Amino acid sequence: MAIIPKPLRIHGTIARDLGIRIVSGAVAPGDLLDGEIAASGSLNVSRTAYREALRMLAAKGLVESRPKTGTRVSSRDQWQLLDPDVLSWVFHTEPDERLIGALFELRKIVEPAAAQLAAQRRSTAHVDAMRNALTDMADHTLATDAGRDADQRFHAALLDASGNPFLVTLTSGVGAAVAWTTVFKQRNSPLRRDPQPDHVRVFEAVAAGDPAAAYAAMTDLVDMAFQDTRVTLPA
Repeated sequence: MAIIPKPLRIHGTIARDLGIRIVSGAVAPGDLLDGEIAASGSLNVSRTAYREALRMLAAKGLVESRPKTGTRVSSRDQWQLLDPDVLSWVFHTEPDERLIGALFELRKIVEPAAAQLAAQRRSTAHVDAMRNALTDMADHTLATDAGRDADQRFHAALLDASGNPFLVTLTSGVGAAVAWTTVFKQRNSPLRRDPQPDHVRVFEAVAAGDPAAAYAAMTDLVDMAFQDTRVTLPA
Protein backbone atom coordinates (compact mmCIF):
# COMPACT_ATOMS: atom_id res chain seq x y z
CA MET A 1 0.00 0.00 0.00
CA ALA A 2 1.86 3.06 -1.21
CA ILE A 3 1.28 6.46 0.35
CA ILE A 4 1.63 8.36 -2.89
CA PRO A 5 -1.10 11.01 -2.65
CA LYS A 6 -4.00 10.25 -4.95
CA PRO A 7 -5.93 12.98 -6.73
CA LEU A 8 -8.94 13.86 -4.58
CA ARG A 9 -12.43 14.72 -5.65
CA ILE A 10 -13.79 18.01 -4.35
CA HIS A 11 -15.44 16.50 -1.28
CA GLY A 12 -12.25 14.57 -0.49
CA THR A 13 -10.22 17.76 -0.61
CA ILE A 14 -12.68 19.50 1.70
CA ALA A 15 -12.62 16.54 4.11
CA ARG A 16 -8.80 16.49 4.10
CA ASP A 17 -8.51 20.22 4.78
CA LEU A 18 -11.09 20.12 7.57
CA GLY A 19 -9.57 16.91 8.95
CA ILE A 20 -6.12 18.50 9.18
CA ARG A 21 -7.58 21.50 11.00
CA ILE A 22 -9.36 19.21 13.46
CA VAL A 23 -6.51 16.83 14.30
CA SER A 24 -4.02 19.72 14.56
CA GLY A 25 -6.22 21.48 17.11
CA ALA A 26 -6.97 24.49 14.92
CA VAL A 27 -10.62 23.50 15.39
CA ALA A 28 -11.19 22.12 18.86
CA PRO A 29 -13.48 19.32 20.06
CA GLY A 30 -16.90 20.75 20.72
CA ASP A 31 -16.51 23.57 18.20
CA LEU A 32 -19.43 24.10 15.87
CA LEU A 33 -18.56 24.04 12.19
CA ASP A 34 -20.03 26.51 9.74
CA GLY A 35 -23.44 25.61 8.43
CA GLU A 36 -23.84 23.98 5.05
CA ILE A 37 -24.92 27.14 3.23
CA ALA A 38 -22.26 29.40 4.75
CA ALA A 39 -19.44 26.86 4.40
CA SER A 40 -20.21 25.90 0.82
CA GLY A 41 -20.39 29.60 -0.07
CA SER A 42 -17.07 30.50 1.56
CA LEU A 43 -15.35 27.50 -0.03
CA ASN A 44 -17.02 28.10 -3.38
CA VAL A 45 -18.21 24.51 -3.62
CA SER A 46 -21.61 22.90 -3.91
CA ARG A 47 -23.63 22.11 -0.83
CA THR A 48 -23.61 18.48 -1.96
CA ALA A 49 -19.79 18.38 -1.93
CA TYR A 50 -19.60 19.94 1.52
CA ARG A 51 -22.28 17.58 2.84
CA GLU A 52 -20.36 14.57 1.48
CA ALA A 53 -17.15 15.83 3.11
CA LEU A 54 -18.90 15.98 6.46
CA ARG A 55 -20.17 12.44 5.95
CA MET A 56 -16.58 11.30 5.40
CA LEU A 57 -15.42 13.02 8.57
CA ALA A 58 -18.35 11.61 10.54
CA ALA A 59 -17.49 8.08 9.37
CA LYS A 60 -13.98 8.61 10.76
CA GLY A 61 -15.40 9.84 14.07
CA LEU A 62 -14.13 13.41 13.74
CA VAL A 63 -17.47 15.19 13.65
CA GLU A 64 -21.05 14.57 14.70
CA SER A 65 -24.08 16.13 13.04
CA ARG A 66 -27.37 16.59 14.83
CA PRO A 67 -30.64 18.09 13.64
CA LYS A 68 -31.10 21.74 14.65
CA THR A 69 -27.75 21.92 16.47
CA GLY A 70 -25.45 21.51 13.45
CA THR A 71 -22.12 19.73 13.11
CA ARG A 72 -19.62 19.74 15.96
CA VAL A 73 -16.10 18.40 16.27
CA SER A 74 -16.13 15.18 18.27
CA SER A 75 -13.96 14.51 21.30
CA ARG A 76 -10.68 12.80 20.44
CA ASP A 77 -11.74 9.51 22.00
CA GLN A 78 -14.25 9.24 19.13
CA TRP A 79 -11.67 9.69 16.37
CA GLN A 80 -10.69 6.65 14.30
CA LEU A 81 -7.00 7.34 14.77
CA LEU A 82 -5.86 4.22 12.90
CA ASP A 83 -7.79 5.23 9.80
CA PRO A 84 -5.11 5.78 7.12
CA ASP A 85 -6.55 9.18 6.19
CA VAL A 86 -6.70 10.34 9.79
CA LEU A 87 -3.11 9.21 10.37
CA SER A 88 -1.99 11.10 7.29
CA TRP A 89 -3.70 14.23 8.62
CA VAL A 90 -2.07 13.77 12.03
CA PHE A 91 1.38 13.68 10.43
CA HIS A 92 0.63 16.58 8.10
CA THR A 93 1.79 18.85 10.92
CA GLU A 94 3.90 18.14 14.01
CA PRO A 95 1.97 15.72 16.26
CA ASP A 96 2.81 15.94 19.93
CA GLU A 97 5.24 13.46 21.43
CA ARG A 98 2.57 11.82 23.58
CA LEU A 99 0.50 10.88 20.54
CA ILE A 100 3.55 9.50 18.74
CA GLY A 101 4.46 7.55 21.86
CA ALA A 102 0.95 6.12 22.06
CA LEU A 103 1.12 5.02 18.42
CA PHE A 104 4.37 3.14 18.99
CA GLU A 105 2.96 1.72 22.22
CA LEU A 106 0.14 0.21 20.16
CA ARG A 107 2.60 -1.16 17.63
CA LYS A 108 4.61 -2.74 20.44
CA ILE A 109 1.50 -4.47 21.76
CA VAL A 110 0.37 -5.77 18.36
CA GLU A 111 3.38 -6.47 16.17
CA PRO A 112 5.62 -8.61 18.39
CA ALA A 113 2.67 -10.87 19.18
CA ALA A 114 1.82 -11.05 15.48
CA ALA A 115 5.43 -11.96 14.69
CA GLN A 116 5.34 -14.69 17.34
CA LEU A 117 2.22 -16.19 15.77
CA ALA A 118 3.64 -15.75 12.27
CA ALA A 119 6.66 -17.85 13.20
CA GLN A 120 4.28 -20.66 14.11
CA ARG A 121 1.79 -20.32 11.28
CA ARG A 122 3.51 -18.77 8.27
CA SER A 123 3.26 -20.45 4.91
CA THR A 124 5.83 -20.60 2.14
CA ALA A 125 3.87 -17.84 0.39
CA HIS A 126 4.19 -15.59 3.45
CA VAL A 127 7.94 -16.19 3.66
CA ASP A 128 8.31 -15.44 -0.04
CA ALA A 129 6.26 -12.24 0.28
CA MET A 130 8.36 -11.02 3.20
CA ARG A 131 11.61 -11.92 1.40
CA ASN A 132 10.52 -10.08 -1.74
CA ALA A 133 9.53 -7.04 0.29
CA LEU A 134 12.95 -7.01 1.96
CA THR A 135 14.65 -7.17 -1.42
CA ASP A 136 12.61 -4.21 -2.66
CA MET A 137 13.32 -2.26 0.53
CA ALA A 138 17.04 -2.78 0.00
CA ASP A 139 16.85 -1.89 -3.69
CA HIS A 140 14.79 1.28 -3.30
CA THR A 141 15.50 2.42 0.33
CA LEU A 142 12.96 3.98 2.63
CA ALA A 143 13.68 7.41 1.16
CA THR A 144 11.46 6.48 -1.81
CA ASP A 145 7.78 5.69 -2.25
CA ALA A 146 8.70 2.28 -3.68
CA GLY A 147 10.82 1.45 -0.64
CA ARG A 148 8.11 2.52 1.78
CA ASP A 149 5.57 0.52 -0.15
CA ALA A 150 7.82 -2.54 0.26
CA ASP A 151 8.07 -1.84 4.00
CA GLN A 152 4.28 -1.83 4.25
CA ARG A 153 4.10 -5.09 2.27
CA PHE A 154 6.54 -6.66 4.71
CA HIS A 155 4.40 -5.74 7.72
CA ALA A 156 1.18 -6.73 5.90
CA ALA A 157 2.59 -10.17 5.08
CA LEU A 158 3.63 -10.65 8.68
CA LEU A 159 0.18 -9.75 10.02
CA ASP A 160 -1.43 -12.06 7.48
CA ALA A 161 0.97 -14.85 8.49
CA SER A 162 -0.32 -14.57 12.07
CA GLY A 163 -3.45 -16.39 10.89
CA ASN A 164 -5.54 -14.23 13.22
CA PRO A 165 -8.37 -12.50 11.30
CA PHE A 166 -8.65 -9.75 13.91
CA LEU A 167 -4.97 -8.90 13.61
CA VAL A 168 -5.30 -8.92 9.83
CA THR A 169 -7.96 -6.20 10.06
CA LEU A 170 -5.28 -3.93 11.56
CA THR A 171 -3.18 -4.17 8.39
CA SER A 172 -4.20 -0.83 6.87
CA GLY A 173 -3.78 1.01 10.17
CA VAL A 174 -0.43 -0.55 11.01
CA GLY A 175 0.75 -0.03 7.43
CA ALA A 176 -0.22 3.63 7.55
CA ALA A 177 1.51 4.04 10.91
CA VAL A 178 4.69 2.48 9.54
CA ALA A 179 4.61 4.61 6.39
CA TRP A 180 3.78 7.97 7.91
CA THR A 181 6.25 7.68 10.78
CA THR A 182 8.92 6.79 8.21
CA VAL A 183 8.05 9.89 6.18
CA PHE A 184 7.95 11.96 9.37
CA LYS A 185 11.44 10.84 10.41
CA GLN A 186 12.82 12.08 7.11
CA ARG A 187 10.98 15.41 6.95
CA ASN A 188 14.09 17.46 7.74
CA SER A 189 17.00 15.15 6.97
CA PRO A 190 17.75 11.61 5.71
CA LEU A 191 17.29 8.64 8.02
CA ARG A 192 20.10 8.51 10.55
CA ARG A 193 20.09 4.72 10.74
CA ASP A 194 19.33 1.93 8.29
CA PRO A 195 16.37 -0.11 9.66
CA GLN A 196 16.83 -2.87 7.09
CA PRO A 197 18.83 -5.16 9.45
CA ASP A 198 16.01 -4.96 12.03
CA HIS A 199 13.56 -6.25 9.43
CA VAL A 200 15.97 -8.98 8.34
CA ARG A 201 16.17 -10.29 11.91
CA VAL A 202 12.38 -10.47 12.12
CA PHE A 203 12.24 -12.25 8.77
CA GLU A 204 14.91 -14.78 9.71
CA ALA A 205 13.13 -15.65 12.97
CA VAL A 206 9.75 -16.03 11.26
CA ALA A 207 11.23 -18.07 8.41
CA ALA A 208 13.04 -20.30 10.92
CA GLY A 209 9.82 -20.91 12.85
CA ASP A 210 11.24 -19.47 16.08
CA PRO A 211 8.39 -17.69 17.94
CA ALA A 212 10.52 -16.36 20.81
CA ALA A 213 13.15 -14.92 18.49
CA ALA A 214 10.46 -13.40 16.24
CA TYR A 215 8.81 -11.72 19.23
CA ALA A 216 12.13 -10.33 20.46
CA ALA A 217 13.22 -9.16 17.01
CA MET A 218 9.96 -7.33 16.35
CA THR A 219 10.07 -5.75 19.80
CA ASP A 220 13.54 -4.43 19.02
CA LEU A 221 12.39 -3.19 15.60
CA VAL A 222 9.52 -1.17 17.08
CA ASP A 223 11.69 0.16 19.93
CA MET A 224 14.38 1.31 17.52
CA ALA A 225 11.82 2.88 15.19
CA PHE A 226 10.44 4.83 18.15
CA GLN A 227 13.90 6.02 19.13
CA ASP A 228 14.60 7.05 15.53
CA THR A 229 11.38 9.08 15.57
CA ARG A 230 11.99 10.70 18.94
CA VAL A 231 15.38 12.09 17.99
CA THR A 232 13.77 14.03 15.13
CA LEU A 233 11.28 15.80 17.41
CA PRO A 234 11.87 19.45 18.33
CA ALA A 235 13.76 19.84 21.62
